[in-house]
Amino acid sequence: MISKEILVIYPETETTKIAIYKGNNIVFLKTIKHKANDLVGFKTVLDQIDYRFSAITKELLDNEIQKESIAVVVARGGLIKPLKKAGVYRINDKMVADLKEGLQGIHETNLGGILADLLARSFGNAQAFLADPVVVDELDDLARVTGHPLFKRKSIFHALNQKYVARKYAKSNAKCYDDLRLVVAHVGGGGTSIGAHKRGRVIDVNQAFDGGGPFSLTRTGSLPVGKLIEVCFSGKYTETEIRRMVTSEGGLKAYLGTSNIHEINQRIEEGDTEAEFYAKAMGYQIAKYIGSACAALDFNVDAIILSGQIFNYPRFTEYVSFKVQKVAPIAVYQGVNDMDALAMNAFLAIQGEIDIHDYTN
Repeated sequence: MISKEILVIYPETETTKIAIYKGNNIVFLKTIKHKANDLVGFKTVLDQIDYRFSAITKELLDNEIQKESIAVVVARGGLIKPLKKAGVYRINDKMVADLKEGLQGIHETNLGGILADLLARSFGNAQAFLADPVVVDELDDLARVTGHPLFKRKSIFHALNQKYVARKYAKSNAKCYDDLRLVVAHVGGGGTSIGAHKRGRVIDVNQAFDGGGPFSLTRTGSLPVGKLIEVCFSGKYTETEIRRMVTSEGGLKAYLGTSNIHEINQRIEEGDTEAEFYAKAMGYQIAKYIGSACAALDFNVDAIILSGQIFNYPRFTEYVSFKVQKVAPIAVYQGVNDMDALAMNAFLAIQGEIDIHDYTN
């Protein structure tokens, strides 16, 4: 076998993606699918730790990947405490404890750091990292104000993806990310986050994790407050049902019965006017929030970056770009791979090209 260096772990709701990189080059990729029957017995996400650990180790063994050759295990980040600095963090006991406690919530991303720590320990000499976790918090103080002192806006977004494409854009244009003013819109499989990047910091971003911002494939986005209060106290729904409605059963899934973007695109091509209407509405909302992010940058914007697999379909790119193209040049990164982003961060860290931060109290 070719010598391996970096193991990437990317847990999702029904899958765990793993990859082996030698430097920046991927040499092994596997999506481990978890059947509904296998997951139904677990009451919480954290109950899946041993199950997913065994599935990963089995896959490595079956593919004759030698644990001694792995120098780093890097994972998709979880809901730990807010981090004032972006970048690579060494996983330690405090971080694992916070991931298990769920300081800002429990999500599949929490499994990433826990599994990376367990795997690195089992390998013997490997290091365990998180890279640009979802809780990177560089917000300006003004961006935290909501309208009532009981509520404070916080930063939970696609930090890994947004930082990766922003740096990639800067490099491709022979510029430094820390010198640019960018708006990055990432449309993920769940939520959509739109960040205002000012000289290397995301000074404002919608909180996509629990539904804020534009509606997306499965999330409602920001809802009319009065009507939301009415629904919450109607007695028709439990808190769990409302949270699920907002975070996993909203958006295009609620309107069209599916969040499969290929299927939605196909329906539009076949003349489904309802599918086209709601897809346009999603693009409209994304463009509107891009405009808000441009305002946070005083409309002094070097570029607007659109990121996500959805932009493989030209009509969705057009729905958004048509409304914002006069503000700044538009760059599209539809094929961005978070596995590559994680591996790149780990590689730069072990090469000493970027700092490795300690996670502290």
